[in-house]
Amino acid sequence: MIYVGKAKSLRQRLNSYFADLSGLHPRTAQMVTTAASVEWTVVGTEVEALQLEFNWIKEFDPRFNVKFRDDKSYPELAVTVGEQFPRLQVTRGPHKKGVKYFGPYAHAWAIRETLDLLLRVFPARTCSAAVFRRAQRTGRPCLLAYIGKCSAPCVGWVSEEQHRKIVDDFCEFMSGRTKPLIRRLEREMAEASDALDFERAARLRDDLSAVHRAMEKQAVVLSDGTNADVVGVVGDELEAAVHVFHVRDGRVRGQRGWIVEIPVDDAPEDSPADAPGDHTGDRPGDTDGQAAPLLAPGAALDEGRLGTIVEGFLTQFYGGRAADDGATAVPHDILVPTLPPQAEEVRAWLSALRGSNVRLRVPQRGDKRALAETVTRNAAEMLRQHRLRRASDLTARSAALDEIADTLGMDASPLRIECIDISHVQGTNVVASLVVFEDALPKRSDYRHFAIREHPGDDVASIAEVVRRRLTHGAGGRAELQPTAGINPETGRPRRFAYPPQLLVVDGGAPQVNAAAAVLTDLGITDITVCGLAKRLEEVWLPGQDDPVIFPRSSEALYLLQRLRDEAHRFAITYHRSKRSTAMTASALDAIPGLGSVRRQALMKQFGSVAKIRAATADEIAAVPGIGVRTAETIVAALAEAR
Repeated sequence: MIYVGKAKSLRQRLNSYFADLSGLHPRTAQMVTTAASVEWTVVGTEVEALQLEFNWIKEFDPRFNVKFRDDKSYPELAVTVGEQFPRLQVTRGPHKKGVKYFGPYAHAWAIRETLDLLLRVFPARTCSAAVFRRAQRTGRPCLLAYIGKCSAPCVGWVSEEQHRKIVDDFCEFMSGRTKPLIRRLEREMAEASDALDFERAARLRDDLSAVHRAMEKQAVVLSDGTNADVVGVVGDELEAAVHVFHVRDGRVRGQRGWIVEIPVDDAPEDSPADAPGDHTGDRPGDTDGQAAPLLAPGAALDEGRLGTIVEGFLTQFYGGRAADDGATAVPHDILVPTLPPQAEEVRAWLSALRGSNVRLRVPQRGDKRALAETVTRNAAEMLRQHRLRRASDLTARSAALDEIADTLGMDASPLRIECIDISHVQGTNVVASLVVFEDALPKRSDYRHFAIREHPGDDVASIAEVVRRRLTHGAGGRAELQPTAGINPETGRPRRFAYPPQLLVVDGGAPQVNAAAAVLTDLGITDITVCGLAKRLEEVWLPGQDDPVIFPRSSEALYLLQRLRDEAHRFAITYHRSKRSTAMTASALDAIPGLGSVRRQALMKQFGSVAKIRAATADEIAAVPGIGVRTAETIVAALAEAR
C-alpha cells in the first residue's frame, strides 16, 4: 500500500492522476509510476471514508501519505489507569492502551517539578512495578510514603478504592478542572481551623499553596477559561511545520510540533466543503464559514494545500490520541489556520470521537487570534531550526554539491554558487539581487543588488542585464576574467568578485535560463554552468532543453537550490521596498518649486516622513534651518493640493 485517499467521485480522482505525466506534480508522477494496481472500497458516508482512511494510514504506513511523526520525542505525564493501583510517571514515546496522557510538555524537568508539587495534594503511586512488589513482600513502604508524597497502597495504608479516588482527582485537576479542588481545600482548611485542628489546617494550607504554584507555572492565555487546541502551519513547496498548543482552562498545558513533507496534490472534490455546522453559541474572536486563512508572513502555502495539511493533521493526530479517552484527547474547540476541504465531515468525526460536539474554527480577532499567531510563529521557528540543522550538516552539504554536479553534468562540485532574482511591482522600481553561497553556505559580504536600467518590466531582459553587469564587473568591461583582474594592487589580495561562480542560478524557467546563457555565449565564457529554478513545481531548467530536470523531493541538492533561491528573493524584496519607499517620498516633495535636495533632506531629518510634514503648520516648517516663511507656506499649500 503506497497511498490511501478518499473521493466522492472515483472517476474524477483517477482522471486527475492517470493523465499526461508531464503535467503532473513531480511527487504525484512518482506515485503513479510506482503503483502497480488500484483498489477501492465503497462506504456509506464521508465520515466513514474519513475513519477508514485514518485506520489504513495507521495500519499500512503508506509512503506517499503525510505522516505526522514528531520532530522530537516530547515528555508527557502518563497515568496507568488500566492497572490495579495506577501509577503516575513521566514518559516519552508512543501511546499505550490503558494509559491516560497529559501534555506533551516542552521540557521534562518542568513536568517533573510540577508532579513533585502535586504529590503533596495527590499522594498517588509513582514507583515502578519492581519497587511496588518488593514493598508488598517486605511490608515496608518507600521514603515518599514517610514524607507524605505517596499514600502507600503497597502496604495497605489506603485501600484500592481510596487510591483510585486520589488518581481520579489528579486526572480531573490535570484536565483543567481545578476550581472544585481549590474550593474543597479552602473549605476543609476553614473547617479544620474552626475545629482548632491547626496541624491539619496548616497541612491543607500547604497543599493549597502547592496547587497554586503548579497553576502559576502555566501561563493564562485565554481569559474565558477555554479548553482548546490551537494549530499553526507554515511551509513551502517541499516541507511544512505543524505546531499545536494544548490550552486547558485557559492555560497552555502542553505543545507539540512536526515537520512533514507536503502531500501529493489531491484533485478537487465534486463540491466545495461546507463550513462547520454548529453556528450557535459563538464567542467574540471566533468565526465560522469561509474564514480568511491564518498564514505566516511570506508563507508559500496556498489555502488549498494548507487545508489538506490541516485535514491530515486532525485525522491522524486525534484519531491516534482518542483510542482510549476521546473526551480528554479531543477538546471542545479546535482553532486552525484554515478550514479543511471537508470541514463538516471532519467536525462530525471529531465529535463522534469526543462523544459531544466539537467546534472547528478559524480565529479572527481578540485573544484567540493573537494566540493563533503565536502558534504560527512557533511553527515558523521550528521550520527555520529544522533547515538550519540541515544547512549546518557538513555531510549533507557535501552530498548536495556532489548531487548538483552529477545531475547538471558539471566536471566538479560547484564551490561557489550565485543566484539572481528580479523584483518589481507592475514594472516599477525594478531591482535585482545577487546572492552568493560558498561551500553551500551564504557569503553575505558578497551579496549585491542592482537597479535595472535598460528594460524595466521585462524579466527576461533584466536577467540578461544583471548577468552581463556581474560578469564584466572588475574586468574593465572585458569578457575574460583573468586571474590578476581581481587583485587589489594596494593590498595584493583578491577582490570579492575576482572569481566567477561555477554555477549561476536564475529564478525562473526556460526563458530566463536561455537569456542568461546567451549572455555567457556573447562574452565567450564557457566554464560557468547556468540553470533556473521554477518556483511553482521546483523544476530545474537547463539552457536549450525542452524538459526540466526533476530532483527528488527529499534530495539535499534541491533543498540547497531552494534555499539559494529563497535567499535571493528575500534580498531582492528588501531592496525593492527601500527603493519604493524612497521613490514615494521623493515624488511628494520633488514637485514643490524652490525645494532642492538640501532642503528636502533637512525636512526629512526634522520630521521623519512626508505624512508628518503634511500635518505640520507653516510656522513649524519655517523653523527648519534653510526654510523661510514663504517657502514653508508654499510647502503647506503644495502638500494640501497633492492630498
